[in-house]
Amino acid sequence: MSLAAPCAPTPADAHGALAIEMAGESLTLLPEKAAYLSARQTLLVADAHLGKAVSYRHLGVPVPSGTTEQGLATLDVLVARLGARRIVFLGDLLHSVHARSAATLAAVQAWRHAHAQLQLTLVRGNHDERAGDPPADWDVEVVDEPLHIGPWALCHHPQHLEGAQVLAGHLHPCVTLRGRGRDRLRLPCFWQREGITVLPAFGAFTGMHAVRRVPSERVYAIAGHEVVDATLA
Repeated sequence: MSLAAPCAPTPADAHGALAIEMAGESLTLLPEKAAYLSARQTLLVADAHLGKAVSYRHLGVPVPSGTTEQGLATLDVLVARLGARRIVFLGDLLHSVHARSAATLAAVQAWRHAHAQLQLTLVRGNHDERAGDPPADWDVEVVDEPLHIGPWALCHHPQHLEGAQVLAGHLHPCVTLRGRGRDRLRLPCFWQREGITVLPAFGAFTGMHAVRRVPSERVYAIAGHEVVDATLA
């Protein structure tokens, strides 16, 4: 199988999402910082970092609470809107061992109980190695990268894999848009290279890494409630 080059998307839909045709299938880029494989009813979420806020507070950093609940509420919306039957987390589901607070565990367990029909899979990332696998009662299948699904290779770390289109996270990509004068705006983005598409970080309080593009690559920025092609920005 040849690796498809980055390609132009269809126009944004009513929910601000963009669909890209790759490897004979559609990959929908969502403004909620996730992606969807419609042919497989599979929602892709990279770098959720559940419990990151409580991990920060454990270290004495005064950050707001409720970020895990906000993330789970976003998943509620996406599952209902898209009709997803499976969620694959592309690494870093839990932020750290300190993320296993009673409140975080209870919130996720309640969410899982409400979505018992969903198949959940975690492709282990670097934070998962330190945080450990999810609790057994979350009923999450845990695998090492890559996870092959049709033409796709689902990974945490971006990498070239022969004969597959890689979907990955880890880098927390963003793009800098320049306005007049010294005005600049950093936005999370999807970064599409030959054979690799990197998703933005789904979770709150995640840092961002500015991408360095070459002409053959495409960048899709999340501007508010819409995914926009920022390749030429």
